Amino acid sequence: MSDTPARLLKLLSLLQTPREWPGGELAERLDVSPRTIRRDIDRLRDLGYPVEASRGSVGGYRLVAGAAMPPLLLDDEEAVAIAVGLRAGAGHAIEGVDEASVRALAKLEQVLPSRLRHRVSVLQNATVPLTRGDGSTIDPRTLTTLASAATGRERLRFAYRSGDGTRTKRQVEPYRLVSTGQRWYLVAYDIGREDWRTFRVDRVGEPYATGARFTPRPLPVEGAGSDAGGGTGSGDAATFLARSMRRMQPELRLDVWFGAPAEFVAARLPGHLGAPEPDGEGGCRLRASCTDALEWVALRLALVDCEFSVQEPPELVAYLESLGARLTRAARPGDRHRRPGDRHRPTCPEQGERGGRGEQG
Repeated sequence: MSDTPARLLKLLSLLQTPREWPGGELAERLDVSPRTIRRDIDRLRDLGYPVEASRGSVGGYRLVAGAAMPPLLLDDEEAVAIAVGLRAGAGHAIEGVDEASVRALAKLEQVLPSRLRHRVSVLQNATVPLTRGDGSTIDPRTLTTLASAATGRERLRFAYRSGDGTRTKRQVEPYRLVSTGQRWYLVAYDIGREDWRTFRVDRVGEPYATGARFTPRPLPVEGAGSDAGGGTGSGDAATFLARSMRRMQPELRLDVWFGAPAEFVAARLPGHLGAPEPDGEGGCRLRASCTDALEWVALRLALVDCEFSVQEPPELVAYLESLGARLTRAARPGDRHRRPGDRHRPTCPEQGERGGRGEQG
């Protein structure tokens, strides 16, 4: 193999397998002399790849962990496996799968040959994941389009459906993607409304990168009502989203007693609700604030699967009483007809879209 760049790539691909390669075997694989292998190893080291050599009759070369992450070479099977895994994780707002994984997926899909992209799509379409979570599923292609536009500072156009079903067309300057553990949100500057917005990604349709570049605006630090009113500093996208949600959704101050140890309860509650404190009598107490929907909080408390008692807030107590009555009626074989007066009108609106003023809903 006389083509030096191609030979280096082949050599690197061999070294990235977890084994030690004798110089003679590498020379035979690449059809070159051991001296050429030594020169190529030096070239890889100059490029930042930490190749370690061992001496002796059974010595050889192997790639070890270095101070920085060098570029990796993947064969077809490896690339497909990684892309499918990243798509599966990115499609659900799983806690711990953040913007970095979506950026990685965007980079990988950008360089995948069309034949491999087709294989990834076929595998994903033929697979039904068994997931546990409360968030909506999202087309990974939507996430990668948004992530690529935010990273490349490229304006986006997309269709958006608000919480009440209103459909609009938007043109935005994407800033960041944020995962809450339940859903993905896009923080962006809405050009048509001349203000910052947060968009629920599961309500975004037909995203299209326009090709028009932009200089990022500073995200408002305080107020978050508009670009002008938010100060001149650059804020944090997650903090901005949380502030937007608090304005959209009434804050619930929870005071809940559980008839189980704190460790048992903490393992069954979402992390953002905080950790319950032991009460000294075998139970525990949770005191926390959140902006989650009332109905969602009630269901999460019930899913802890132990006795519990809600002290605050009063609206949660009332909702649990109504929900308990409906569940009791549902469990009675002879009471199959629902009376109009039994229906409960939700007391909290669903979180939706209002970014500077937030437009999640």
